[in-house]
Amino acid sequence: MRARLRQLYNENVVPSLKQDFGYTNPMAVPKVTKVSINIGLGEATGNAKLMDVAVQELSSISGQKPVITRAKKSIAAFKLRENMPIGCMVTLRGDTMFEFLDRFMNIALPRVRDFRGINPKSFDGRGNYTMGIKDQLIFPEIDYNKVDKARGMNICITTTAKTDAEALALLKYMGMPFRQ
Repeated sequence: MRARLRQLYNENVVPSLKQDFGYTNPMAVPKVTKVSINIGLGEATGNAKLMDVAVQELSSISGQKPVITRAKKSIAAFKLRENMPIGCMVTLRGDTMFEFLDRFMNIALPRVRDFRGINPKSFDGRGNYTMGIKDQLIFPEIDYNKVDKARGMNICITTTAKTDAEALALLKYMGMPFRQ
């Protein structure tokens, strides 16, 4: 079974982008290559149990086991030693990426309080989009009763688009709710 968003991309998004930007080669049409989700846990230096909860939540959100990121340098002011766990991240590709994006755009984002759309100016200049989320409770996979603390996360959508305008058009056609 193919992901619903991948089918939408192949049937509707590719022809629309070809028409808008005049691509003749179908391989030149921009596509989403990967989605990276990162949770930074600076407070995990004092309490290692927080890391286990964050890893469990991120694995239920993404459907994939996250990697624990570790400190590269010791920083005395933050009571941080080299190789201490300070966060977790997961990189999604293929069908899992499309299914996550579908759930994120259609289910999770509308559950954000006072949601008016996401900022269309968060592109990096090379066609990649990065956004931060303040609360993990917007995802329906997270059980409200088991959450001890609201944790934020960064979501980075990497595309093959050369410019921000192409990436904006790609994400708009895929259904990303941008602010007007």
